[in-house]
Amino acid sequence: MGDTTVTTLEGREAAVLPPVADETGRGLLRRLRTPRRPRLWFEILLIAVSYWTYSLIRNAVPEQKAEALRNADWLWKLEHHLGLAVEESINHTVNGVTWLIVGMNYYYATLHFIITLAVLVWLYRSHPGRYAATRLVLFATTGVALIGYYLYPLAPPRLMTNTTFIDTVLVHDTWGSMASGDLKNMSNQYAAMPSMHIGWSVWSGLTIFALARTPWVRILGLLYPAATLVVIVATANHFWLDAVGGLICLAFGYTVARLWYGALPYSLPRTVADPRTAKRGRAGGCPPAAAGVKEQHPMPDSNRPTKDGHPPARSRTKTKP
Repeated sequence: MGDTTVTTLEGREAAVLPPVADETGRGLLRRLRTPRRPRLWFEILLIAVSYWTYSLIRNAVPEQKAEALRNADWLWKLEHHLGLAVEESINHTVNGVTWLIVGMNYYYATLHFIITLAVLVWLYRSHPGRYAATRLVLFATTGVALIGYYLYPLAPPRLMTNTTFIDTVLVHDTWGSMASGDLKNMSNQYAAMPSMHIGWSVWSGLTIFALARTPWVRILGLLYPAATLVVIVATANHFWLDAVGGLICLAFGYTVARLWYGALPYSLPRTVADPRTAKRGRAGGCPPAAAGVKEQHPMPDSNRPTKDGHPPARSRTKTKP
């Protein structure tokens, strides 16, 4: 009698589970386009270096004061021609309410960074599968904005000479603006187009609205960029057309992410498999899907014949008389 082939539980699992593609066999491009769980140390380093590079390049762009003022005059005339030159009246009206304009000055100087970083942290913790794609939108938006600063120097309304715009930071002696006071020499004064206050705030607002579950949080997500638009106009730091430039840059960022990942960031899976877990599973000789499954031994079959062909020994049970 020939040997009998025994199918173990491990064998059945290996037969049912699909074969795992060898990661080394896939192209580098495909690996880069596959969403992965972000690593904290890498993200902190990447964001820090990216913002430092952004600030360095933005401030290294030639200020070109004369051209920036000419562009501002042309833009102001264009808004008058369109009948939408509302910045000056908003600036004067809000400046009449001291507590409100001072609050807007601090809003302009701080929330731009705080909210953006807070949304990145929230994505990292709660939506790791969408984090890289959404971060790419932010980075691509900021990158193309640098090109705008170089090609189109623009003075903010508060620096124009033939208007009555009020520099609210100077008038109210408000701390925090890199564009006025003692800090103005550390920042390019003529990089108003496009407005990254709008680009980043709309990015934050859309992300919150698309992914948050609490209704009032989603509403706040939409109100945040709207409030930012009022602030940048009221403080005379931007024309409303600068906001349009920021939206164009943001659209470019979403396009880059859509082309790279094949889908909009918010439609990607919320979570992704941890590559370290999959690696441990492959190293142990079983596919990732089976990693972590406790080893189970088949129960002995009392009807299975022994190797020499004799019937199996049956256990004898004693019965009490």
